[in-house]
Amino acid sequence: MPDSYFRYNLNMKPENTSILIIYTGGTIGMLEDPVKGTLKPLDFQKIMKHIPEIKGLGCRIESISFDPPIDSSDMDPSIWARLVEIIQEHYNDFDGFVILHGTDTMAYSASALSFMLDNLSKPVIFTGAQLPIGALRTDGKENLITSIFIAAARENGVALVPEVCIYFDSQLSRGNRTTKINAAHFNAFQSANYPYLARAGVHLVYNREFIRSPRQPGDLVVHKKLDNHIAILKLFPGINPEYMDAVLGYRNLRAVILETYGAGNAPSGLFFLKRIKQAVDKGIIVLDITQCNRGSVEMGRYETSRHLLNAGVISGYDMTTEAATTKLMVLLAQNLEVKEIKMLLNKSLKGEITLP
Repeated sequence: MPDSYFRYNLNMKPENTSILIIYTGGTIGMLEDPVKGTLKPLDFQKIMKHIPEIKGLGCRIESISFDPPIDSSDMDPSIWARLVEIIQEHYNDFDGFVILHGTDTMAYSASALSFMLDNLSKPVIFTGAQLPIGALRTDGKENLITSIFIAAARENGVALVPEVCIYFDSQLSRGNRTTKINAAHFNAFQSANYPYLARAGVHLVYNREFIRSPRQPGDLVVHKKLDNHIAILKLFPGINPEYMDAVLGYRNLRAVILETYGAGNAPSGLFFLKRIKQAVDKGIIVLDITQCNRGSVEMGRYETSRHLLNAGVISGYDMTTEAATTKLMVLLAQNLEVKEIKMLLNKSLKGEITLP
């Protein structure tokens, strides 16, 4: 095994550590109504009863539950602010945090918290399930137990993964590199442009080389304000001027995520370029990311992206839509000048992009 990998025996109990579990809602905490066949939330303490093995892990575990639980489809910036407030309030009392969350917007929430928590030196692990915890074949049990192991894992008193991550189906990925790709199978998430930070089998194998640590030790700094005056404009063949006007013309718009083709390519028609240029000239930030699951924007590589560069569009490289959305929300709320925001968008602040 290469030196950059670290094998952590799953039989080793994470003793003398403390973990705070934050239950926001999601399928993992649902129970099927035998009459209606619909899913409804159950009390978190009942979830713990379904996994008695947690008591044998050897670490102190406490929990906070949202009341009522939040369906992840209703997730919004105010709930992200609530999450970081909980982490900030309990930061000195626990060695790690596990957030139980619905899968539909988990990648957005993990991305958001990665940008909202500066100087993070402890694990914040998101997990959930595709099947309710009470189901016979649930994936929630393994996801939760292993997430606790990862959140508690330390070497020489230092957390092995001091990042905001998603653990799902035996794979640990950086939160702001992850996208949900599957609604029907247990492998719900993918980190297409960045290696997985760990894989769980008989052993937990950590990929040290790709785990990000705080550059400078310091106190946790929390950003609670977000600005959601953004839009996502996904290109498609046949896009018309009226549609672009509707997206680019809404009041108080500050930034647009332009989901382009391939390596950042877009139509070269005059109506398209005119509207993009008008938006940029008004001070609206236009960020170019690719619609492809894998690969990166390379502005200027093809003629069909060079005109975007000339119009003032900036490259999002290989950022996910989730990371681009939440990074913009955090930066726009910091009262920075447009040129400074553009500069920061082209920097990897929390490992969210691969720079050339």
